[in-house]
Amino acid sequence: MRIAICDDDERELHHLSDLLTMYQSDRRGSVDWCVYSNGTDFLCEMRGGEYDLVLLDILMPGINGIQVARELRERDQNVRIILLSSTPEFAVESYNVGAYHNLLKPADSNLLFQLLDKVEDELTVQEEQGFLLRNREGVFKIVYTNLEYVEVINKTVFFYLTDGVIHEVSGSLTDFEEKFSDRTDFVKTHRAYLVNLGCVRSIDANFVVTRSGHRIPVSRPRRKQVRETYMSFMHRAEEMADAYSAEKTVRTMKGPEAPWRILLVDDDLAEHALWAKILQNHGCVVQMAQNGFEALQLMGEETYDCVLLDVLIPGEDGFSLCEKIHKAADVPVIFLSCLTDADSQTKGFTAGGIDYITKDTPVSLFWAKMETRMKLAGSERTQLCFGPLLLDLTRRRVLMYEEELNLTPVEFDILWYLSEQTEHIHTPKEIFDRIWGGQLWDGGQMVQTHISKLRRKLERAWDGHHFIESVWGQGYRFVPVNS
Repeated sequence: MRIAICDDDERELHHLSDLLTMYQSDRRGSVDWCVYSNGTDFLCEMRGGEYDLVLLDILMPGINGIQVARELRERDQNVRIILLSSTPEFAVESYNVGAYHNLLKPADSNLLFQLLDKVEDELTVQEEQGFLLRNREGVFKIVYTNLEYVEVINKTVFFYLTDGVIHEVSGSLTDFEEKFSDRTDFVKTHRAYLVNLGCVRSIDANFVVTRSGHRIPVSRPRRKQVRETYMSFMHRAEEMADAYSAEKTVRTMKGPEAPWRILLVDDDLAEHALWAKILQNHGCVVQMAQNGFEALQLMGEETYDCVLLDVLIPGEDGFSLCEKIHKAADVPVIFLSCLTDADSQTKGFTAGGIDYITKDTPVSLFWAKMETRMKLAGSERTQLCFGPLLLDLTRRRVLMYEEELNLTPVEFDILWYLSEQTEHIHTPKEIFDRIWGGQLWDGGQMVQTHISKLRRKLERAWDGHHFIESVWGQGYRFVPVNS
């Protein structure tokens, strides 16, 4: 594992180096690290790809850690960044730059070792699912899942990655076919092309179209094989959905209640199959559309209880489509997207979505959110009121004395969760699992940070009552206004 440490505090540099020495001795693994005392020196030497993990101090003179992280992310989308700070107040900023985790200084050995173990496991999987490529520029690691397709032109082999990077080497496709011989997710569409089926958007008679819009030719003799291989791949995706939803709880129907009818709008066929199967396992009837035109056409023909909408679809994006859907029908829209940044989530709610679920959400949490929002949309309970405090659950707004509070989506979700069970003491772990799902437990730092900010906003709006109370050694509870 290749690690860089960037911190202007010499004591912390020594502390982290000692911890890495202990980790290497205890785990008997191979860990190499370099240290930098400021962000400028680090960025001057960093091109991208040199490190698997970067331990980065936030508060440094000159270029601070957040600025370094933004620049670093531009150069290397895959590097894992752990941000270090003396206070937990920078947790939100750390997620905006795609941080792997954030740690309080001085770094705790148990938590750091746990993170290093996780990185080591991920790297091991990558090594097993990839291969090394050597050309005049150096040595590169090609991970199968990040490879969109391979093309050969005039004895040069081009490897097109999903992030837009292209690597090229001299040779022929036969020089590399052995590396794909056991891969059921790749198919040879033409004597000069090899395609990752997980990146396929659609297939017609003459072309395979990838998610990024590349049209890969399919030769006449290979048409049948390509289609059959793709159908087998899609079937395995459905089986994966079954396994992924092992703890499925099929919705119990009472009396004349009908199953929920959901329109799933997503142009990624593999994602389509996965999420549709999960919904069907919970008793939903699912219809699919790959773009806005198909979605609006289906909505003109049938009635749905909910539209589950991806953001990145062909033509207009999901945000614009959401606004058109609301003009066409009174139906709740829930975004389901791979975009995890706060700006995208805010746009989703602004466009009229009743929730924004990211595609890395664990299945159990995905269904819990779907079920809660669907039941709410189909019931008369659209508000929670506690004295001057009003939660508008449909529009996801919070009002204090009819003045709207500027809450983030996470702060709204926490307030809603706590207020659903007044006087119940929620542990930090319960809150973390409900809001952040399958992320690595950080000991409660994120929960503490967000609740502190939420409290301040509530108390600034009205200091006559403390709605969120800390229970020493246990957690937090919502305290309604005394009647």
